[in-house]
Amino acid sequence: MDEQGIALLCDARGRVQTVIHDSLGLGARLAPGASLLQLADAVDAEKARNFLAMLQSRQAAFDWEITVDLGGRLEPLHFAGGRIEGGYLVIVARTRDELGGLGEELLRINNEQMNSLRAAVKELSLHVRRGGSADDAMFDELSRVNNELANLQREMAKANIELARLNEQKNQLLGMAAHDLRNPLGVIMSYAKFLDRIAGVKLDDQERQFLAQIARSSQFMLRLLEDLLDVSQIESGKLQLALAPLDLAATVAGNVELNRLLAGAKNIAIELQRPAAPLWVEADATKIEQVLNNLISNAVKYSPPGTTVGVTLDADAGEVTVRVRDQGQGIPAAELSRLFLPFSKTSVKSTGGEKSTGLGLAITRRIVEGHGGRIGVESCVGEGSCFSFALPRRAPPETSGVT
Repeated sequence: MDEQGIALLCDARGRVQTVIHDSLGLGARLAPGASLLQLADAVDAEKARNFLAMLQSRQAAFDWEITVDLGGRLEPLHFAGGRIEGGYLVIVARTRDELGGLGEELLRINNEQMNSLRAAVKELSLHVRRGGSADDAMFDELSRVNNELANLQREMAKANIELARLNEQKNQLLGMAAHDLRNPLGVIMSYAKFLDRIAGVKLDDQERQFLAQIARSSQFMLRLLEDLLDVSQIESGKLQLALAPLDLAATVAGNVELNRLLAGAKNIAIELQRPAAPLWVEADATKIEQVLNNLISNAVKYSPPGTTVGVTLDADAGEVTVRVRDQGQGIPAAELSRLFLPFSKTSVKSTGGEKSTGLGLAITRRIVEGHGGRIGVESCVGEGSCFSFALPRRAPPETSGVT
C-alpha cells in the first residue's frame, strides 16, 4: 500500500484483536489484547477515550485528529472506525486523504484475496470431482477464510457508507446551528450598542459594565459561530476558492496596515520587510486575508506591550513564504503538534485577556493546504514564536496571458 497508516480489528472495549495493515510502525505497541487507547499521547488521552465512546455508542466515528507519538515525535493522526461483525474496524492515517485511500486499498486487497481464494476453492472442488485426493482440512479452511473475507468486505463497505453519512450529518448540523444562531446574536449585539448609546448617560458604572460585557460576549460568540461555519464547510469538502492572480506582497502590506491599529492599542509595533517587486500567487484574496488576519492578530494577542511583531516575505523560484514572528512567551515543544487541531488550545495565555475560539489556526491550515501550500511554526519558550506559510509562486499576469 502507498498510504501511510494502520488498520486493525478491536473488540467492544477497544482491545486489539488483529493488526491488518501497519506502515507507521505502531503494530509493535498493539499486541493482541492491548488497548487501542495506548496509541494516543497523554495530551489527547481524553479525546481518544471520546473517540472509542462514540465508536461504541454510534457504531461509527469519522476523522478524529488524535496526537500519537511516532518514534519520539508527536504527530496528529486521523482516526476513523466502524462496527463490523465481531468487533470494530479502526483505520489510522497521516491525512484525511490517506485515511480514505487506506480504506479503499483494504477493500481492493480484500477483493483480490477473495477472488484468489475463490479460484483455489473452485480448483480443489474440480480436483475432488475428478477423483483426485484433497486435504479435507485445507479445503474446509479455505472455504471458511473465503466466507470470512466476503463478510468482512460487506461489513467494511457498510461501515464506510455509514461513516460518510454520519460525517455529512455532523457537518450539516454544525452549519445549520451556526447559521441559525448568528442572527439572534447579531440582534443582541445591536441592542446592547443601542442601549449604551441612548441610555448610557443614565446608567451607573456597574450597569454600563454589564452592557459592555453583553457586547463583548456576543461578539466572541458571533466570531465562534463564523469559525464553526468555516469548519463545517471545510469538513464537508465545500471549501470554495475563487482563485485569481494575487500580488501577495501588496496583500500582506495592506493587511499589516489594518492590524497596526489593533497592535497600537497594546503598544505593540508591527514591522514589515518585503521585496519592492510584486510576488504573484494563484489564490483566493479573501481567504488569504483571513489567514493573514489570524496569524498577525494572534502574534499581537500573545505579545506583551512594548514588543515588536515582525512580518517578512521572501521567495524563490517555486514558492512565496510569509513569516510572522513575535517576541511573546513562546509555546512549549510538547504542545506544538496540537496547534493546528480544531478546538485545541495551549497553556499560553493572551497578554490582554483576549479570548480564543480554538478554531482559527485549524481553519488557517486548511485554507493554506487548500491552495496547495504548507504551514508551520517554530517556537521557543521565553523567546517567542514564528508562524509561516508558503504558497506556490506563479508567473506575473502579463506574461501568462492574464489581463
